[in-house]
Amino acid sequence: MQERLDKYVFPVFQRQPEQTGEIETMKIVMLGAPGAGKGTQAEMIAVKYGIPHISTGDIFRYNIKNGTDLGKEAKKYMDEGKLVPDELTVRLLLDRVAKDDCGNGYVLDGFPRTIPQAEVLTKELEKQGAKVDFAINVDVPDEDIVRRMGGRRACVNCGATYHVVYAAPKVEGICDKCGSKLVLRDDDKPETVQKRLKVYHEQTQPLIEYYEKQGVLRTVDGTRDLHEVFADITAILEKN
Repeated sequence: MQERLDKYVFPVFQRQPEQTGEIETMKIVMLGAPGAGKGTQAEMIAVKYGIPHISTGDIFRYNIKNGTDLGKEAKKYMDEGKLVPDELTVRLLLDRVAKDDCGNGYVLDGFPRTIPQAEVLTKELEKQGAKVDFAINVDVPDEDIVRRMGGRRACVNCGATYHVVYAAPKVEGICDKCGSKLVLRDDDKPETVQKRLKVYHEQTQPLIEYYEKQGVLRTVDGTRDLHEVFADITAILEKN
């Protein structure tokens, strides 16, 4: 087992051949509206195939917590209530996927969010003779998203997310991972969700067409039980 970069934010996986069969490497991009469940599916993929689940939120938290140069730069924007620019987000992502534990692949959750980010990722992977192997689109109608996100709860400390119906914590209101309080974030309130969906349709949904043109897009019905959705995803990943 390689040395951990961080005991929670960046767990380092040792690949398990008996779990992965013939699959050699897997660079996966998760797509879907906020609240579609792509983060949960990304975690399940990471566990099954022994590859890191990488989210931009975790990358920001890790770099800020550890005081890296990139983290300090990102914190300046966040402290001012501004979005971290694409260029810096891309630099943080590329720094993360260059770590040793990403040698056999990774699952990207929350990146890319825009076509420019996707184009930079494609360009950088091409320099390495690599590419995105799968773009998994977890498709859920807007009305279902609004209903789902109203039941979401987030940890005030580590950022882990739960759902009061679909993925409840072991103890109500308490994070399983660190024991801190769970709250309904402002981002998950109905009026905010509607605004987030508008931004998603304008900025992120075009990625579906982008990856479809690359021949790597696969869409699954995200309205089904999460285990059924995961079964659909694994069938896609393991199809030769």
